[in-house]
Amino acid sequence: MSEIVNERRLIALIITSIISSLLIGIGVFVLSDIFKIIPSNYLLYIFATIWFIAAILVSYFISNLIRSRLGKIIGYDNASSVSFIAKLIGYIIAFIGFFVVVKVSIGTALAAGGFAGLVLGLASQDVLSNIFGGIMLVFSRPYKVGDRITISTWQYGLIAPTYPPKFFSNDFLIPGYTGIVIDISLLYTTIYTDEQVPVKIPNSIMIQAAIFIHNKEEKRRVRTKYEISKEIDPDIIISTLRQKIKSLDFVIEEPSIKILETTLNTYIIGIDTVCKTIYEEPVRSEILKLVMRTVKEIQEAHAVNNSRLSNV
Repeated sequence: MSEIVNERRLIALIITSIISSLLIGIGVFVLSDIFKIIPSNYLLYIFATIWFIAAILVSYFISNLIRSRLGKIIGYDNASSVSFIAKLIGYIIAFIGFFVVVKVSIGTALAAGGFAGLVLGLASQDVLSNIFGGIMLVFSRPYKVGDRITISTWQYGLIAPTYPPKFFSNDFLIPGYTGIVIDISLLYTTIYTDEQVPVKIPNSIMIQAAIFIHNKEEKRRVRTKYEISKEIDPDIIISTLRQKIKSLDFVIEEPSIKILETTLNTYIIGIDTVCKTIYEEPVRSEILKLVMRTVKEIQEAHAVNNSRLSNV
C-alpha cells in the first residue's frame, strides 16, 4: 500500500512540476508582452532557466517512478540501473534544451567558454569525476543495489582494534565500511552499514576502492581464542573440541586447533574454522560458548577423578 502511495505522489509531483513551469512561463510572457514589466531581451534566458529547472525536476521524479515501477518486475537492482540512465539522459536533455532555447549551439557555447570554462572545469572536477564514476559503476556493475559489500580505501582510514598484548594476535583485519548498497546516484553510492547508519561515498572513491562482495553462501575463516588453565591436558581439550566443533552445522571444514601462547598458569589456544557465514561474531560466539562448556565439563570430570583418588 505504501508503494502505491509513493508512486501516486511521484506522478503528482511530475504533473505539478510540468503545470507549474507552464504557468510560470505564461506569467512571465504576460508580464513582458502586456505589462512590459520584464524586458523582452531577457525572455529567452528566463524561459531557458524555467525549462532547465523543470526538466531537472521532472527527470528526477520520473527516474524515481521508473525505479519504483520496474523494481517489482525486473528487480530493484536492475531497476536502479535503468533509473540512473533515465536520470542521466534527462539531465543531458535539460542541458541541451537550455542552449536550444537561448539559440546558442552547443559547439558555440563550448568554444565561447574559454577561460571561464577552464576555471569552472577545474572548480568542478570533483563533481565531474563523481558523475563519470557513477556512469562507470552502472555499466561495469562491480556491485548492485541490494548487495552486501565491504569498502576498503585509503581515503577513509579506520583505526583497527587490537587484542590484548598477551594474545600476540596475528589476525588479518580489513579496515573498511560494510553494509548493504541501497542506492547508486549520479554523485554518491549510499550504503546502509551494519551499524545501522547510512553512509554516502562519492562515486569517484568507489571506482578506486577495493570492494569485497558478500553473499549468503559466503565462506569465512574465523579465528577464536581462549585461555585455559594448565591443569587441563592440552591434548585432551584439543581432541575433544575438534570433535565437537566439527559437528556444528555452520562448520564446513576440519577445525585447526593449536596452542598460540602460554602464561605462568595458562595457555592460549587458537581455533581456526572455515564457516558458512556472512558475519564472524555470531559464529565466534557459538564456538566460545561450546569451548566454555567443554572446559567446564573437563574441569568437573577432573575434580571428580581427584576426589575419587583422594578417597582411595
